[in-house]
Amino acid sequence: MKILRLAATAVLTLLSAGLLQAQGLTSGPYELPYKNTYVKNLFVSENPYRTMKMETLKPKSFAEAKKILPAPFWEGHEKEVEMYWHAWQIAVGNIRQPQEGSGFVSPFLDVAYNGNIFMWDDSFMMLFARYGYRFFPFQRTLDNFYAKQHQDGFICREIRSDGSDCFERYDPTSTGPNLLPWAELLYYKQFGDIDRLHRVFPALVAYAQWWKLNRTWKDGTYWSSGWGTGMDNLPRVEEGYNQIFSNGHMTWLDTNLQQYLVNDCLMQIGFYIERWQEIEEMEDEMKFLKAWINDNMWDPDTRFLYDVYADGSRSKVKGISAFWALQTDVLEGERLDALVEHLRDTAEFNRPHRVPSLSADHKKYNPNGRYWQGGIWPGANYMVIDGLWKRGYRELCREVADNHFGGVFQVWKDTGTFWEYYAPERIEPGFMARRDFVGWAGLPPIAEFIECILGIRSDFAGGKVEWDLRQTEAHGIERYPFGPEGVLGLKVARRASAEAKPEITVTTNVPFDLTVLWGDGQSATVHVDKSGKIKL
Repeated sequence: MKILRLAATAVLTLLSAGLLQAQGLTSGPYELPYKNTYVKNLFVSENPYRTMKMETLKPKSFAEAKKILPAPFWEGHEKEVEMYWHAWQIAVGNIRQPQEGSGFVSPFLDVAYNGNIFMWDDSFMMLFARYGYRFFPFQRTLDNFYAKQHQDGFICREIRSDGSDCFERYDPTSTGPNLLPWAELLYYKQFGDIDRLHRVFPALVAYAQWWKLNRTWKDGTYWSSGWGTGMDNLPRVEEGYNQIFSNGHMTWLDTNLQQYLVNDCLMQIGFYIERWQEIEEMEDEMKFLKAWINDNMWDPDTRFLYDVYADGSRSKVKGISAFWALQTDVLEGERLDALVEHLRDTAEFNRPHRVPSLSADHKKYNPNGRYWQGGIWPGANYMVIDGLWKRGYRELCREVADNHFGGVFQVWKDTGTFWEYYAPERIEPGFMARRDFVGWAGLPPIAEFIECILGIRSDFAGGKVEWDLRQTEAHGIERYPFGPEGVLGLKVARRASAEAKPEITVTTNVPFDLTVLWGDGQSATVHVDKSGKIKL
């Protein structure tokens, strides 16, 4: 009888396999165990990464990297510079090669988590890794997401090293946040790689269109989930819904702000490559989202932005998600001022280590961070700091950047390494945070050090460099990358006070406009076309 049962089972297994094959329950190269329901997106057919061959590129040693990477200096602050190089050392050690047969097309910077690539992490990581593109093409990390794009435009947010998606595409946690256009535009503006814009544009448009078709409610607003926003356990959805896996029948604030940002970035990319006419409808969606967010997500009593529940009422959870508004023009005037004021409030976001992911007056706020229930996250902090600078809140930007950089620096001195996230109430790693996390923890010691502490920002597309001089010691940077070929050296001599006019020396092989800020609102702009001392 046992033999008969085994034989019958074997026959049924064979019949089932044949039936599955006959019904076409696999989806081409994705080998998905269900029927193919793809509605093809025309922009996907233009995505060159889907048919590229895999390339491996062995990186040089860290000793060689130190001769190529930007080299900051700061008189009397050798430990901060040492931390900068330590972050690069870990990052260089995290370069990985694509696995044979994975469908990945490029080496990538590992997120220092579980061996998978993550859209959320990798997008943030590119914001410091871009400074190292002369050493290694880190930006091509994102190419692996484009290579794994589905026919309908979907891109999974987490992909295993063997190239398989971690989620089915209609799972509420399957994708996001979509920061890819933001990361690509920032890279272009600093380095001017117009050919890359042409290559990535179709994939980015198709993915944005997938979001609009599959992640909106009937009124056109967007939804996500805890995992989908990257902020896993931020207490956002109403009771009865799972805060990590469910969309909660909620309109998600950060997702709508990010989609506005996506559209804005894609329109800008479209203008650069003269394809904006193909996506003009995104301007209409931006107008709709701006109005909807202001009409429904802004609370006039608390003067803050919130998620909106299914019944139209607003959540009362104040999270760092609201500050994605700083990367857009959704809020203006008094409303933007009021939102920013919360970053100064010691009962909310102005804690010993800024900026907590959850307002300190929430009942689930945890002094150890407990992930997104108050934790200090380098990626989210970079978004806030960069947004404050762009929107003109420069003194507050400096305060937050100094505080965050100082906290990360102190923990690095105490522990000898960088952490996945940090505690908000004590200068220490967050609860159960992962160590050696470079990863997005490379943002404070590299990007924020260059942009905020040394004060050097650039826009190659606009032909300009801005230097916010706040330190009085001699400082600057060598081998600063500016565009495809530009290499700059910037040095300022020691000053008696912050008000003293700076003495600046520049080395360059390309012309640019240099704007220098110092003292109490003093500034000067000069055109630089050769190396030498600069007269302000």
